[in-house]
Amino acid sequence: MASLALSGSCSLAFPLKSRSLLLPRPPSSLNPLKKPLRSRISLVKSPLTISLTKRSTLVKAAASSSPAPVVPAPAPWQGAAIKPLLASIATGVIIWFLPVPEGVTRNAWQLLAIFLATIVGIITQPLPLGAVALLGLGASVLTKTLTFAAAFSAFGDPIPWLIALAFFFARGFIKTGLGNRVAYQFVKLFGSSSLGLGYSLVFSEALLAPAIPSVSARAGGIFLPLVKSLCVACGSNVGDGTEHRLGSWLMLTCFQTSVISSSMFLTAMAANPLSANLAFNTIKQTIGWTDWAKAAIVPGIVSLIVVPFLLYLVYPPTVKSSPDAPKLAQEKLDKMGPMSKNELIMAATLFLTVGLWIFGAKLSVDAVTAAILGLSVLLVTGVVTWKECLAESVAWDTLTWFAALIAMAGYLNKYGLIEWFSQTVVKFVGGLGLSWQLSFGILVLLYFYTHYFFASGAAHIGAMFTAFLSVSTALGTPPYFAALVLAFLSNLMGGLTHYGIGSAPIFYGANYVPLAKWWGYGFLISIVNILIWLGVGGAWWKFIGLW
Repeated sequence: MASLALSGSCSLAFPLKSRSLLLPRPPSSLNPLKKPLRSRISLVKSPLTISLTKRSTLVKAAASSSPAPVVPAPAPWQGAAIKPLLASIATGVIIWFLPVPEGVTRNAWQLLAIFLATIVGIITQPLPLGAVALLGLGASVLTKTLTFAAAFSAFGDPIPWLIALAFFFARGFIKTGLGNRVAYQFVKLFGSSSLGLGYSLVFSEALLAPAIPSVSARAGGIFLPLVKSLCVACGSNVGDGTEHRLGSWLMLTCFQTSVISSSMFLTAMAANPLSANLAFNTIKQTIGWTDWAKAAIVPGIVSLIVVPFLLYLVYPPTVKSSPDAPKLAQEKLDKMGPMSKNELIMAATLFLTVGLWIFGAKLSVDAVTAAILGLSVLLVTGVVTWKECLAESVAWDTLTWFAALIAMAGYLNKYGLIEWFSQTVVKFVGGLGLSWQLSFGILVLLYFYTHYFFASGAAHIGAMFTAFLSVSTALGTPPYFAALVLAFLSNLMGGLTHYGIGSAPIFYGANYVPLAKWWGYGFLISIVNILIWLGVGGAWWKFIGLW
């Protein structure tokens, strides 16, 4: 045993059953040259002792020289991004302390400072959009620029709720598999190229536009769920680096063309009848459904063709051609089999809701009421659960920031700032002594790009349409021509931002396109649309005798 231990510990050279250890030995007293066995063993053990001593010393040395316990790194900062926050605050403070122009109330000027600070915050995003908007509302209440009731008044507006309800519909559309089924049908028919798929959606939306008088309802209830399903089916998802496979281009294309289709028909956007009504009150001429469509059809179709292709060139999807996609889509459809019970319920609910959107005016049912009824059916049948609705954080975030901007923009108008601005512009342009064509061109650009200050087409029309139409006609612009152009632009200008028209927060909220690109391409497409509608449209309007 001793030899085993020694051999194992010290790696001694002799074998375990050494012959010298087995032979009898003379007593140590008779062999003075030999030391006693105990002494020999101790001598044998001494290297082990030395080894153990050295090892103990090394352990102690290692212990004494070991590094201090690692202190865990501090948790990363969870608050606002400081530089964007300071930029937003600085914008508001600078405007706040600028001299108030004559004809503008102090309250209106203070609200403008808070509004512009909020817009800068929404662009730079020191916090999520909903949080930035909430800070803006808080500042307006804290400074007594708005009362609490005024600041939060737009949370009772139907449009933000219609947008939020659209996200809940999209949840059911995708969850049940109906979205995938419809998406695969589209891919089967048009999916051999991304461009063909995009055009199929663009012209489908344009065909529905005159029947569904709410761009928010069309975008949120029908096309957002469909587009999201198409993106997922093609492997383009949010947050995993695949957004540019298809989703980024398709979302931006569907949004930009939704403002074009809204321009093409009197019944394609809720605020279009307001433009027609204000035009009648100003120039005493009626804009009928046929007159509107006849004037808009040529520039509208040209825009619907040019805009998707232009975006395809400047913001292209990485997957452009997929010749095997229709075949794969058919295989997916075969694998899905017949429609499930939840798919049938979802489809029936969608048809019910769309039917109410189309015929709601005759039944006295508005768009948001129809959407609530549809969601109620989905909740009662369990197709969508309330927990799933609560988990749709994008819906609640969008509801918050969109309602906040509507409230602030609305009170800028109520406080008289927009009227003051309109009259100032009118006096300036009228005093230039230009031809009516140049004067009208300047007015058009000012009317269009002031939409950065509005979160609603209806609010912009109500605040500025009459003033700009009156000045245009006074400067010699043909009245009916001027009214139609301003009415068309009242839709097209919605493509500038992610809050300018009802479809904007819906498509932006899908999170496929960064905010900077959304605004950048929005500005680019605005120039293209203006050139098409005033160039091609101008020639068409000349041909049909509008001027």
